[in-house]
Amino acid sequence: MTETAQVAWTARIAALDWNELARQLDERGYAQIPSLLDASQCAALSGSYVRDEVFRSRVVMARHNFGQGEYKYFDYPLPGLVQALRETLYVPLSAIANSWQEQLGDSPGYPPRHAEFVERCHAAGQLRPTPLLLRYGAGDYNCLHQDIYGECAFPLQVAVLLSQPGEDFGGGEFVLTEQRPRMQSRAEVVPLQRGDAVVFAVAQRPVRGARGDYRVNMRHGVSRLLWGERFTLGVIFHDAL
Repeated sequence: MTETAQVAWTARIAALDWNELARQLDERGYAQIPSLLDASQCAALSGSYVRDEVFRSRVVMARHNFGQGEYKYFDYPLPGLVQALRETLYVPLSAIANSWQEQLGDSPGYPPRHAEFVERCHAAGQLRPTPLLLRYGAGDYNCLHQDIYGECAFPLQVAVLLSQPGEDFGGGEFVLTEQRPRMQSRAEVVPLQRGDAVVFAVAQRPVRGARGDYRVNMRHGVSRLLWGERFTLGVIFHDAL
């Protein structure tokens, strides 16, 4: 990605209403960004799935009881658009992450630049990039899970739907569950169109209670695809062991 394009992405991400996005994240553990990517960008990313040289590994979910379908982790250097999203989204999200740390009684410790956070991951032995492309066909699904790859973890991540519901596939909804202490789990389906992004908690988030803030556990997954093919870009900010 050219320097001009990088500057444009930085400006575009900064121009989003981050006060509103932070409010949504605080209220429900996720926030939606409509039309983060356009149709051509979605098509280019989906089309790159067949280019094995840009990926470091392929995971067939059924082999690990993760669900059905498959995904591939990008290798370094990341594709320009993926790298730009990782760097520019991290900046405002790090402020929200530090606010969550304070709410939970922890010291805020996420640096303002993603490169600094990656250095911390690498110092902890987490050297492998984690942004990924997921591909689902008819009958495929992703079990509820948390994307933790080591002790160094960022509490928020982003998924961008690259296919159009009703045209490219049916079913396959993005699902979040929340488990509060001594309560039954709550599930929520997040409606997305092609190019829309959802920002959500990786594992835990703070919730305000009568006696102060407490932690709730979050998991995410994808319901069974009824027909067609569905691609998703996952932007995870910490690297893996």
